[in-house]
This record gives sequence, C-alpha cells and structure tokens, in this order.
Amino acid sequence: MKYKIFAYILIVTAMVACQDDFLERPPLDRLTDETYWTTEENVRTFAWGFYPEFFSGYGSGFTWGRYFTGQSLNDDFSASNPAQFRLQPVTAAGTNYWRFSWIRKANLFINRIQTVPMSEEAINHWTGVARFFRALEYANMVNQFGDVPWFEEEVSDQDPSQLFRPRDPRTFVMDRVLEDFQFAVANVRTQDGTAGLTVNKDVVLAFMSQVMLFEGSWQKYHDGNNTKASEYFEAAKWAADQLINSGRYTLGNYREVFTSINLAGNPEVILYRHYEAGMLTHSLMSYNNTGEAQTGVSKNAIDAYLADDGLPIGISSKYQGDRTREQMMANRDPRLYETFVSYEYRINGIVPNYSTTGIATHKYLNEEIRNSVEGFSNLNITDAPVIRYGEVLMNYAEAAAELSSLGGTAFSQADLDKSINVLRARPGINMPPVSLAGNGFAVNGIAYTDPNQDQSVPPVLWEIRRERRIELMMEGFRLDDLRRWKKLEYTDTQANPSINRGAWITRAAYPLLQSSVVLSEGSEGYIIPASVAASQRIFNNPRVYLDPVPIDQIALYRENGVELEQNPGW
Repeated sequence: MKYKIFAYILIVTAMVACQDDFLERPPLDRLTDETYWTTEENVRTFAWGFYPEFFSGYGSGFTWGRYFTGQSLNDDFSASNPAQFRLQPVTAAGTNYWRFSWIRKANLFINRIQTVPMSEEAINHWTGVARFFRALEYANMVNQFGDVPWFEEEVSDQDPSQLFRPRDPRTFVMDRVLEDFQFAVANVRTQDGTAGLTVNKDVVLAFMSQVMLFEGSWQKYHDGNNTKASEYFEAAKWAADQLINSGRYTLGNYREVFTSINLAGNPEVILYRHYEAGMLTHSLMSYNNTGEAQTGVSKNAIDAYLADDGLPIGISSKYQGDRTREQMMANRDPRLYETFVSYEYRINGIVPNYSTTGIATHKYLNEEIRNSVEGFSNLNITDAPVIRYGEVLMNYAEAAAELSSLGGTAFSQADLDKSINVLRARPGINMPPVSLAGNGFAVNGIAYTDPNQDQSVPPVLWEIRRERRIELMMEGFRLDDLRRWKKLEYTDTQANPSINRGAWITRAAYPLLQSSVVLSEGSEGYIIPASVAASQRIFNNPRVYLDPVPIDQIALYRENGVELEQNPGW
C-alpha cells in the first residue's frame, strides 16, 4: 500500500510539473509570434497578404482595379461630374484615407523576418520584399498627400509620441523610399516562386522605374528642385535600363497582354494577377462586351493617335478627317484598332452597350469567351497584367529625356532605339521608327512639329508623352501623368472642348437616337457627353494636385499636442 501511495504522489507531481511547463508554452490553438515565425514558407505566406492590395489588376467581383475605370477624371475619357475630380471632403477618413496600416504591417514584417531560422540570403531576400512593399505604400501616400510622417519601425499603440508624429518633408520620405528600392534590388531574388506571379528582382526594378519617374517629375514641375529631380530620374532610368539589358523581356501581340485567360509565359508581362472561375473573377471584360454601356473615350484622346506614316494627324497627308467612322479610323496607328471598336459606332438609343461618345473600348475583351458565362457580369477570368515591359520602355525614354533637359547625359538616338522604336516595331504594330532631328523628332527623314503641341513642353518630351499616352491608353496612368507634369489644366472642358466631344454623327443617320444625346451643331456634329453646365470640368484651383488631410485627423493630432498641417488650399 505504501508503494501505491508513493507512486500516486509521483504521478501527481509529474502531472503538475507538466502542467506548469505547458502553461509556459505558446497556445497551440492560435498563431503567435513564437509559433508563426518559424519557417520560410510561413514568411512567404505572410507576404501573400500584400498582393491583393498592391497588385489589384482588374480588381475582383464588381470592385474595380486600376484599369479602364477611374480615368473619367482626365482627358482620355469624356467629361464627367467635376465633384468627383479629386474633391474629396476634408472630413473623409475612410479605410483608404490617411492610413498607416500597411506601413505598420511592412515594418512588422521586416522586424519578424530577422528572427526566423533561415539562411542569411533568405533573410535578406524577404527583408527586401518587405521593404519593397513599404516603398510602394509610402510612394502611394506621398502621391496622395505630399508630406507624410515616416515610420521605420513598428509603433506601439501605447506610444502617442510616435503615433502622432508630424509630417516629414516629401523629399525626406522619398529618399527613404529610394533606399528601400535599392535594398530590395540588391537582395531580392531574381527568381523566386512562380514566374510572373511572385515578387522578384525584375518586379522591384519595374516598380522602381515607375515610382521614381513620378517623383522626379513632381520635383521638377511642382517643387522646382532639379537636384532631387535628377536623382530620381536617374534612379528611374537605371532601373528600366537594368530590365532592358537583362534581355528577359520582349514584346508580342499588343492585345493579348490584356485579353489572355492565362498570361503565364507572356514575354512582355513582368507580373500579373491570375483569375480562376469559381475562385477569383472580375468584371472589367463585361464593360467591353455586349451588355454594358460605358463612359466613352474623348475625341482629344483619339486625335492623339498618329497616322500610320508616323506623323501627327494635323500634318499627315494620310489623315482623312473625322466626319465618318471610316475616315477617322483610316490609316492610323494600329494600336487605335487594338484599343477601340473600329467597325461601328455604338450610340445611345441604338444599342444597349453604347458608349457615351459613340466610340467604344474593346482593349480588354476576349473574343473567344465573350458569349460564355465568363464573358458577362463579374465572372470574367482574363488575367490582368500588373506591370509590363511596354511601360518600362516608356519609363526609360521619359526619364532619359528629362535627365537631358536638366543637364544630364544628352538624349540620344540609342535611347530612342531601345525604347520607343522597340514599341513601334512590336509585331502587328510596325509603326515607322523615329529619329532625332534637332530638338524634335523625324520620321522617314521628315522632321516635324505637331501643330497641336503645348508650347510649354519641348518637342521631344511632347512626343514621348504622346507615345506614352497611346501605349498605355486606358491602363490607369493618365490622371497621375497629368498630375506629375502639372498639367491638370488639360482637363478643363472649356479650355479644351475636344475632351467633351465624341464621334461626329448626324441625327438623320440614327433615327432612334436618344433625345438626351446632344450634338455640337444641332442636327449633326460631335456627340457632347456632358452637355449641362454642372457637368463641365473647370480647372481653377491647383489644390486638387494633392488630397486634403482629414480634419478629424488634424483634431486627433491636436488633442495629443501635435499640429498636423493641412495641404495648401484645403
């Protein structure tokens, strides 16, 4: 009996000891820092959380991505309600407004990576990925607000002195963004995960060229800081040049980049978002299909396309005018036909999938599945290019030309031959190459000046900007391009009426034309999409180059003893 009691005591003692030990262990029914940050695969899984936010592609469901929509606030699409034109109320404080959650997540990621038991190479790679995402988010915030507070470490919500930091100067923040990109380029793997679906060195370089081009332009045209402008333009040019010289990317069919069910292996696509029926779908294709009306492209945008002899329509003998669809579409840059419906006008009252300007977009329409279930509603499955080589070539050309204008290396024929002329030689496009002629361009030995050129823009830059507009039409760039060039006056519908014009038609040719459709000459003329005064865009307040800081944030800062400055004009 004595031995049984002793054995019982030993068992109980052992159980208590085990219980004490168990209570000191992390809980096994949920993830903690100790249980999660243990393998590289867990690190990779954490990184996936950034992808839907920063690589939205065509969006998901009925939520838009960056393509096609959102650009009705510039001169590619026709006029729209000016109340939407970057005029958010200063009380706005939604989840996408003055937020630092993604900065915090990136900083947490950077911190936790250092503790994971993996090789130094892996630690540096994933730190580079985390810093890349931090750079993207800060670039977005600076784009939106200008000066913002810089947080380099994870901040405790119990530390008001860090939570309510004043805004740091724009250049200070963008210098840190450049450092993040440089670290990422030096450490992120050239190959990692599935090609085209995973952040690698090429993805970092492509976005670096995009972000630094934007900031170089802002510093030059808004702040007059040519020193910083040159530094950022140099970074953009260098990043684009690295991709060009890598030889890993080429150009194929223009429209297949935007209409493929699977972009795997596409030689132009650096990163894409993959869609799958029943799992992840979008609705962009629907707005290029038979069932949906769409906001139409402006005459201003159509007129930007060159004739197929490489000359502006104002001086080309091959341009036939725009009084008929056949004339307007004849002998033009083939990218016009790849982007817009060329065989018919789609008029309100005549077809349900009308365009407000009569000229419809089909850049994102996959013809093979247009009549299937996947062709309608929010069930579209075409893959979205997140960033592509065509943009990188344009980034290179513009950055090189801007550097030359600031006293850097002269813009050369070699610069054209490795950028714009590559785009023009794309299979199926085959536009004539351009050459330098003094301070402008020449085609087939003919130097030319566009009669519609903005005289405040040098001829070379004017033509590069035109090429960018055409190559990237409807891809979500134009509004930011106008902002960084300080050219939002282009959106003024009174100063530039061609923004508020569409196709030229006659009422006699369309007897079922909706009575609400207004034509510029009464019974004939250009379709005027926005015909009432309240729908006009009048650019008279430069404050819209930046968004306002929400007043509730200003009040919250003030309660914590910090004055958060408002942006000029708000």
